[in-house]
Amino acid sequence: MRVIAGRAKSKTLKQVPGKGTRPVTDRVKESLFNILGGKVQDCRFLDLFAGTGAVGIEALSRGAAEAVFVEKAPKAIRVLRENLRLTEVTNCARVFQQDVFKFIPQIDEQFQIIYVAPPQFKNIWLKTLLLLDRHIILEPDGIIVVQIFPKEFEPLSLNRYMLTDQRKYGSTMLCFYEMAAD
Repeated sequence: MRVIAGRAKSKTLKQVPGKGTRPVTDRVKESLFNILGGKVQDCRFLDLFAGTGAVGIEALSRGAAEAVFVEKAPKAIRVLRENLRLTEVTNCARVFQQDVFKFIPQIDEQFQIIYVAPPQFKNIWLKTLLLLDRHIILEPDGIIVVQIFPKEFEPLSLNRYMLTDQRKYGSTMLCFYEMAAD
């Protein structure tokens, strides 16, 4: 696992020992950032269920102004902090060791890009989107990206957001949600 592009390009990232996290593959990460394109430049990026921090670090490497990482697991937090140091992007990052479901209701900020990559097969992605639908932390022109196993997907009725794109890469699906038209 490595940083693909930008100022930290080719830096190798550490992985969390064990099977508690599922790092995104370089192929999926590269496709994601090709889709996001210029939206990453100078954005405020929120990485929920951050794990190793690979996606948020990639955003910082590609020019995001700031990345906020939220992860509950102590082992993952240690690796995430080490990866931030290795890639020399610590000055643009904030790390919260906290449960995502407690973090979202109390954060008083907005982000242009929110990345959601929760543990699989527990409907956590659904619960997270429903919570994001109730708490406005996405800027009006922002985007929410959800990383799930394709068989987990199901249509979801949201008040503020709508599914605008979906991409499948082997055993990973990326779902893109944006503000629904009035």
